[in-house]
Amino acid sequence: MQRTDRADFEQFARARSHELLRAGWLLTGDRHSGEDLAQETLARVFSRWSRVKAADNPTAYARTILTRIYLDSVRRRSSTEVSVADPPHGQVATPDSDLRQVLVAALRELTPLDRAVVVHRYLLDADVATVARELSLTENAVRARASRSLARIRAHLGADFIDLHENSR
Repeated sequence: MQRTDRADFEQFARARSHELLRAGWLLTGDRHSGEDLAQETLARVFSRWSRVKAADNPTAYARTILTRIYLDSVRRRSSTEVSVADPPHGQVATPDSDLRQVLVAALRELTPLDRAVVVHRYLLDADVATVARELSLTENAVRARASRSLARIRAHLGADFIDLHENSR
């Protein structure tokens, strides 16, 4: 890889690593697994940098890689592997950490593909066409999955939770 290509990749990685970490955490529901997912994504982007750099939207290309790695890992996961839902001891709580934990728990209730649709559509703020392209789905499938997923999240959160947070605004 040429020096300018390496510098371009490093600039891309610095600019997008936070977004990839956030998406990885939201998809996996676990900070450490999300970090591993983002790291593996950046490694694959680096190995394909000339192709990624030439793409119309390198960020979307990276998000697609991230999502495919996630979906592949879910399909391959051993039945003996157990993820830990509780944060490690000594972690500092932020004012909205309880809300985040509740939302992550609600996301865990979704299938991996439905979770990917919700994360891309609402948390990464991608439009329906972009989500469809990134996840190899039709636009109607994205809309249907998003609608059903949001209904499941609302059911998980409960009416009391939704009323409480709407009234606190």
